[in-house]
Amino acid sequence: MAQVIAHRGANRQAQENTVDAFTRAVELGAAGIELDVRRTADGMLVVHHDAHLPDGRVVADTPAAQLPGHVPTFTTALDACRGAWVDIEIKNTPLEPDFDPDAAVTEAVIAELTGRAAGRWMISSFRLATIDRCRALAPDVPTAWLVMAVDDATIAPTVDGGHPAINPWQDDLTEAGVEQARRAGLEVYAWTCNDPDRAIELAAWGVDGIVTDVPDVLLAALGT
Repeated sequence: MAQVIAHRGANRQAQENTVDAFTRAVELGAAGIELDVRRTADGMLVVHHDAHLPDGRVVADTPAAQLPGHVPTFTTALDACRGAWVDIEIKNTPLEPDFDPDAAVTEAVIAELTGRAAGRWMISSFRLATIDRCRALAPDVPTAWLVMAVDDATIAPTVDGGHPAINPWQDDLTEAGVEQARRAGLEVYAWTCNDPDRAIELAAWGVDGIVTDVPDVLLAALGT
């Protein structure tokens, strides 16, 4: 049965990527929680989806103490997710203002996970080099490449990099794509599905997990 993964927490019941959203997702029974990690001007890891704050400031140019109160540190967010496993999306892409080609954020994430309970994490990113770096630093931490579609062009680099999972956009995912990933030995986590009928279809195809904004709806639809 496909696991239900709360996208930025239970973001329809609380503000996304906040402690309230994470604790609510656990209360609802989500198996996993997806969240987004960035660095502040003083090197603190915090959880925020966009590179910019609502007032236009860049997260990476702002000291942690000057962030809005609802933005949690990575440490606080992980603590709030106890009871679920965590899909940690590292935000570090060339088109964003906080892009760091040296991927210091990756090293900081791995450092934070060191000493925490094993088996509760998966690190994902749209930038293949970021998860490649994760594999080099901590080969025991599962990694997944975030992609739009599952095909030869995405499966081969995922397998070659030693990543155990591929995370495609659910709109472009097909049953043949799931089967192709399976033949390559990959787990499949689809994002972001809010339609219960589509979730049932994805689960029937054998995906391992479904990322959703409405974990309560999908839990009810899938009977989990």
